[in-house]
Amino acid sequence: MALKSLDAEQIGSWSRAQKDQWWFDNVYRGDAPQLTLRSGLTGFLLGGILAATALYIGAKTGISIGVGLTSVILAFAIFRALAGAGLVRDLGILENNCTQSIATAAGYMITPLVSSLAAYMLVTGVIPAWWQMMLWSTTISLLGVLVAFPLKRRFINDEQLPFPEGRACGVVLDSLYDGKAGEGVFKARLLAVSGGVSAFWQFLVSDGWQRLLQFKLLRMDRWAGMKEPWYLMDRLDTYYYELAARFTWWTPTILGTDIRALGLRLTLDTAMLGVGGLMGMRVATSCLLGAVLNFAVLAPIMIQRGEIHAYTNAAGVLVPVSRGEIVNQWSLWWAVTMMVVGSLAGLFAKPEIFRGLFRRAAPRVATGPDVLAGIELPLMVSWIGVPVLMVVGASISHAFFGVPWLLAFISFPLIFVLTVICTNSMALTSWTPTGALSKITQFSIGAIDRANPASNLIPAGMTGEIAANAANLLSDIKPGYMLGAKPRQQAVGHVIGIFAGSIAATPLFFLLLLPPDATGHRSTATLVSDQFAMPAALQWKGVADLIANGVSRLPPSAVISMVLAAVVALVFEILRVRTKGRFPLSAVSVGLGVVLPPESVLAMWFGALFFWLMARRKPAPGSRAHDLWVDGMEPICAGLISGAALVGIGNAIVNVLLV
Repeated sequence: MALKSLDAEQIGSWSRAQKDQWWFDNVYRGDAPQLTLRSGLTGFLLGGILAATALYIGAKTGISIGVGLTSVILAFAIFRALAGAGLVRDLGILENNCTQSIATAAGYMITPLVSSLAAYMLVTGVIPAWWQMMLWSTTISLLGVLVAFPLKRRFINDEQLPFPEGRACGVVLDSLYDGKAGEGVFKARLLAVSGGVSAFWQFLVSDGWQRLLQFKLLRMDRWAGMKEPWYLMDRLDTYYYELAARFTWWTPTILGTDIRALGLRLTLDTAMLGVGGLMGMRVATSCLLGAVLNFAVLAPIMIQRGEIHAYTNAAGVLVPVSRGEIVNQWSLWWAVTMMVVGSLAGLFAKPEIFRGLFRRAAPRVATGPDVLAGIELPLMVSWIGVPVLMVVGASISHAFFGVPWLLAFISFPLIFVLTVICTNSMALTSWTPTGALSKITQFSIGAIDRANPASNLIPAGMTGEIAANAANLLSDIKPGYMLGAKPRQQAVGHVIGIFAGSIAATPLFFLLLLPPDATGHRSTATLVSDQFAMPAALQWKGVADLIANGVSRLPPSAVISMVLAAVVALVFEILRVRTKGRFPLSAVSVGLGVVLPPESVLAMWFGALFFWLMARRKPAPGSRAHDLWVDGMEPICAGLISGAALVGIGNAIVNVLLV
């Protein structure tokens, strides 16, 4: 059916009771199946797979990729194909919406793993048990659900705020089930083809998969005498350097430093191509600017000055200058400053986000029964559940991470303020300023206790995750509200997704980022690598280090670079506001480009450039080119990411099993 909605005059003049009655009479689909066994199971499985993909990309880039539309298209295509074969009944529109809610909730669960929890491990050197991490992340995510529902009737029922990302899912679902199924099938094919191509390339560059194929299946180690499997080098310039070593060819340097030590390599990473397409030209170009400025200009100068240098670690091993050491010894400080100042300036440059703090409460129903009482999540669940889970969360933070009781409880009042800000931001812009908001908690708690890093990292992770989870849940509820779904069942679906994401992502975190050595020992030294740069965790760690140590222990050049970075970030944000968003650079993205490997940044930029050029050709709407490169951009990029991520994850599993 065509989507029905109130007009601006009705939204402004009607009471919430009138709006609820109108929705109940005109939109609500009381008899339509929603949270069924198959929608719950499909969402659980898709959520686990997409959470694994999100963890892989989050560890590489620090960027959280949305999985909502991907899950909608996948669920639609799977059940349409099975229904066409006569095996099952087609998935209903509200069942698909419920599947999407579960899958997106699962995808949100990776955020602490690549930010606050990982930073805690980097700072303290302590690796919590997997069950402790699962219990902590599940508890704070459930708290986010309970905090969200008292806000649901205000932001969605009464004020009818847009929630653009959620609305997009609702429009897509309505299109798929309202005579435009061919569009969904076409996008599903794009996702499958791009995913297959990306998976095949990742298979060719994966040592584990090739060892399994060549040695275990084809037995080439026996009849061909091979000692190591053959596989393509994902760093394409490796072949040049192999020939250069053999024929004494030229090895490029900058101020005497080998560009390989600077991380300036050429790679074909299909996942990064997809990420670049999704992030767009402005963000990708800003990342490239940060990478080039840092690794091609500033780092060679600092190496020549001795500010960045090789050293012998505590184990007596010489640690040479490398991309990671450049970031750790010098570049991290101005990059973190750029990201923190840019994100905070961007947050406070949007006064409309803060109006939610002072907006009048939704009007009360004066007389008559509440028509939604039987389908909304009872508010009593939140009134009881929130205090109980707060005590549980504080207890877990104290027992598992050493957060003082007082500081754990002091951080809780910030949850409600940050949640309203975060929800208002998501409702208006589809952007959750989690990074900026968490820094408010991190600096506030750090001002009280500078000695214990856990006391600012873990509470900041809690407040940021609760606020983000609540905002994201309301964004997931928006398409259900548009389509007439039961909010209570959507809440249950979101909880199912929380468990799906936690079960899938936490063990994978240990497998990918904390693999055991030959003796079975795990070390935080493996958390950050060229393959997984963990930029979000490094940003959190940088702030924690600044809180604990101040700037007095930093090299003078690093302090100067931080001051300049703060000024530039402010200028960028002012220019962005003055030009109404047309300024082509992002301060946060420039800082991100510093902590990411330059080879990944370049691949992302090429991905963004390709789709930007395709859109610049201005193919006519409805044409094959427009359907493919403009409307089909998101499923193509999702396929590139998913194919590479799933095969890359499989490669890590195969390596562990073979070893």
